[in-house]
Amino acid sequence: MTTSVLTYEQGYVIHVNQPGDELFYHLDYDERSHDLNMEFQHFHDFYEVCILLDRTAAHIIEGSLYEIQPLDIVLLRPSLLHKTQYPKGTPPKRLMINFAMPRHMPGLENGYNELFSIFDEEVPIFRFPEERRKEILAPINDIFAISQQRSTLQPVVIHHKFVEFLCAIHHYAAENGYVREETGSSMSRRMYAIASYIHSHYQQDLSLDEVSRRFYVSAHHLSRQFNRVTGFTFTEYVQMTRIRNAQQLLLNSSEKITDIAAQCGFASFSQFNRIFNKQSGMSPSAYRRSRPSQSKHEMMLVGERQAE
Repeated sequence: MTTSVLTYEQGYVIHVNQPGDELFYHLDYDERSHDLNMEFQHFHDFYEVCILLDRTAAHIIEGSLYEIQPLDIVLLRPSLLHKTQYPKGTPPKRLMINFAMPRHMPGLENGYNELFSIFDEEVPIFRFPEERRKEILAPINDIFAISQQRSTLQPVVIHHKFVEFLCAIHHYAAENGYVREETGSSMSRRMYAIASYIHSHYQQDLSLDEVSRRFYVSAHHLSRQFNRVTGFTFTEYVQMTRIRNAQQLLLNSSEKITDIAAQCGFASFSQFNRIFNKQSGMSPSAYRRSRPSQSKHEMMLVGERQAE
């Protein structure tokens, strides 16, 4: 079927190369049920583009809640903690694009760095007027058509079209009409503000009393409402945020594990080791050694049929 602007076929998948390769693409045309919403935010070591085709949803990025509408374009860089919350009822249709591409081609480094700056926007969500949207999404429709034609040049053309898509977003970024709307009750908004604060300050000492004073709410009320809104206690959320960031550092840096523990806000290595084992099912050193298989496993969940 074709929506007003984007070609869609339920269950259709387009891929170029294998997950974990320096350059790969995986486009997944799928539905997502509310029943499969993730419990907590996750991260991965590739780029991700999310485009809803119908209904609305919410994207939580580093603890902040963003409402998204059909054909909004959500851009997520590697190692960014995020999850999507899908509504109850009919599962929304969506296109999930996971990809990686080399950016060190001689003579093009500066251009690629500028192109990928769109993933570093403070709010990496783009909403364009209808006519502009058609122009920006046209290369994605071209990729759909190209994927159905067998040719040795197919991967090259798909890569070319995807770069064209990113260039169009960059070119028209000034026309982005996305505005973060205040949704939910004032208390829910305050709880998400607290979650965002945790993501920004997880390296520091974070106590329930200190945060409650900062946000002008009693510790008891904060504890109860935070659990209601996020599904986690205040302490659980802090610990999970610290562990997720520690996991990123373990996979993407060569820093000593003891330094990572301190950098992520843990009072002692023994505390870090205990909580890490509990949440990850293995020690920090084993997690670091598992990087190749960890990456491969996560890539197999591309399209997030099981992961998000």
